[in-house]
Amino acid sequence: MAMTLLSPQTLSVLPNTHRNQVVPRKCIVSCSSSSSMAPKPSLSLSSSGFCRRRVLLLLGLSSSLPLVIQSPGCHAEEELKMASMVDEINAYTYMYPLELPSQKAVLKWAESRKPERYSSAAPLSPDARLRIVSERVDFVDNLILSVSIGPPNFDLLRSKDKSEWTAKNVAESVLADKSALRVTSTQRMAESSVLETHSDKIDGEPYWYYEYLVRKSPTKNAQESNNYRHNIASTVERDGFFYTLNASTLSKQWDQMGPVLEKTITSFRLLPSTENYVPPYKDPWRFW
Repeated sequence: MAMTLLSPQTLSVLPNTHRNQVVPRKCIVSCSSSSSMAPKPSLSLSSSGFCRRRVLLLLGLSSSLPLVIQSPGCHAEEELKMASMVDEINAYTYMYPLELPSQKAVLKWAESRKPERYSSAAPLSPDARLRIVSERVDFVDNLILSVSIGPPNFDLLRSKDKSEWTAKNVAESVLADKSALRVTSTQRMAESSVLETHSDKIDGEPYWYYEYLVRKSPTKNAQESNNYRHNIASTVERDGFFYTLNASTLSKQWDQMGPVLEKTITSFRLLPSTENYVPPYKDPWRFW
């Protein structure tokens, strides 16, 4: 599997100690942590079987070797190998799992959309406001990781001051633009059902987290009325645009895959821009 490597410009802003490490992660159900070295966003999603956990991640990483996250404080010791994805064009990073710790099953990721600038990215709706700038899928395990960029919907946010935005407001703004059908924003929102929202401030910037179900059938041969896609997402604002990492799987797989996807979502961070960064508003006419 190809791994994304950091350029010298990005490496210059990261401490050497952030590379090739074994990073501890502890469940707050059975232990606690007083570390202040890294942000600890948490999603309270117990209503859907989500374990209440705080994941300690050292972010902004990239290396030719996978990272290993351990959980020695939980009932059974487990390890989760993760790799780092870095997009210098849009200046963000996140970590994604390479295997399922409980089964030692290797995830077969394919990069369905390589990172590209906003102006040339695939739109998610007819008005082309929200666009996918990168995507990674596992067809065997029905997993999708995608990063989208789009402007806020101020009709739903009702304020231009982001300090006043709630995670629910942000979720509704993003989901209103996430439809391939020519329908109103209200109809698009009706396709999705927000289950839980949460926000946290990291490096002085608010990150909004939300979990939701998509009511449309995820596969052509799905016969069960409750066989939908279960999603979890993280959104942050920069340069007047929302940057969103979305992770999803089939609803019937959520109990198994949800805790793994949570680690990916909480690892999402914006990176300091380099000479390779292309802001979304630059050259909107350019499609290559």
